[in-house]
Amino acid sequence: MNTNEEMQPAVMEKTATGLTEEEIEAASAWVHPLRAEIGRFLIGQHDLVDRLIAVLLVRGHVLLEGVPGLAKTLALKTLAELVNGEFHRIQFTPDMLPADIVGTQIFDPRAARFEVKKGPVFANFILADEINRAPAKVQSALLEAMQEKQVTIGDESFKLADPFFVLATQNPLEQEGTYPLPEAQLDRFMMKVLVDYPTMEEEMAVIDIAATTQDIANPVPVVSLDLIRQAQKVVNRVYLDEKVKRYIVSLVHATRRPDDFGLKIGPYLRVGASPRASIAMTLLGKARAFLDGRTYVTPHDVKSIAPDVLRHRVVVSYEAEAEGLDSEHFIRQILDEMPVP
Repeated sequence: MNTNEEMQPAVMEKTATGLTEEEIEAASAWVHPLRAEIGRFLIGQHDLVDRLIAVLLVRGHVLLEGVPGLAKTLALKTLAELVNGEFHRIQFTPDMLPADIVGTQIFDPRAARFEVKKGPVFANFILADEINRAPAKVQSALLEAMQEKQVTIGDESFKLADPFFVLATQNPLEQEGTYPLPEAQLDRFMMKVLVDYPTMEEEMAVIDIAATTQDIANPVPVVSLDLIRQAQKVVNRVYLDEKVKRYIVSLVHATRRPDDFGLKIGPYLRVGASPRASIAMTLLGKARAFLDGRTYVTPHDVKSIAPDVLRHRVVVSYEAEAEGLDSEHFIRQILDEMPVP
C-alpha cells in the first residue's frame, strides 16, 4: 500500500509537461487573502469556508444542514461580497410558487404586451433558505435552474449568471410543515455539509464581534469574478492519477455492491450513490489540491471530501434505521476498510 509521499514523485513526473506549481501559485494567489478576510466576519467554520470555495471552483452547489444561528447565511453573503458577486436570499415558505423563484411574465397595458419580470434566481450567489419548507414544484424550479444553468419564462430562455452558485439550507429540527427533498433531487447537490456548533473559544470570539448595537463594516472585495473564472479553468487541469481515479470509482461502487469488495453491509444499504458522486469527488478532489497549491490529486483529498459527497446519496434500509444506523456510519466503514492506493 503506497503512502501519499511515496506516490508524489511519480505524479510530479507525469505532470511536469502539464500544469506547473508556478501556474497553481499564480492562479490561487487570492485564496489566502479570501480565507483571511472571511475569518474577520465568520469565526471558526474553516472547513465550511473551504468547502464553499471548492464547490464554487467546480461550478457545483451545496446543501447545508444545521440548527439556526450557525452563520450559514453569513457565510455565503460574506463570500459573495468578497468576490464582488451579486447575492440574493430566497426565504422558502409553503405558499411559494415557481414564479417566485424564476420570474414570470407581466402584462404591460400601456405597451399592450407581456414583459418578463426576472426572479431572484438571476444572481451569482443564491441562498435558498430552508428549502424544505417549500412544496416540490418550487423546489424543482430551483433545481432545474441549478442543473440547466438557464431559465425559461414563457417562450424565452435566459442564461443564468456565471458563476452561478446555490447554497440551500435545511433545518433538521422541525419536520412539521416541511417537504423533504426526494433522493433524486438531493443528488443535484454536489455536497451536503453538516454545520456543527462552535467551540467555547470560538463562541467567545463571536460575542466580541457580534454582541454590539453598532453597524459592522461591510466586507471589502478581495478577488474578482474574472479571477474566479480563470481559476476554474486551472482546476480542470489538475492531474488525476489512474489509481486515484479507480479509488474514487471503487468507493462509489462499494455503496451499490458492497459484497464485491468484501464489505458485509449489503442488507443495510437500500440505494447506493449515482455516477454524479464519482464526478463530484473527482472535481472536488482537484479543487482541494488547487486550494493546497498542488498540481495533482491525492487519495487523502478524496477521503476528506467523500463523506460530504456521499451522505445524501446513500439511502439505508429499514434494518439499519431499526438499529439506529445512518448513512454516515456505513460511509465511514467503507472509507476505513477500502484499500487506499
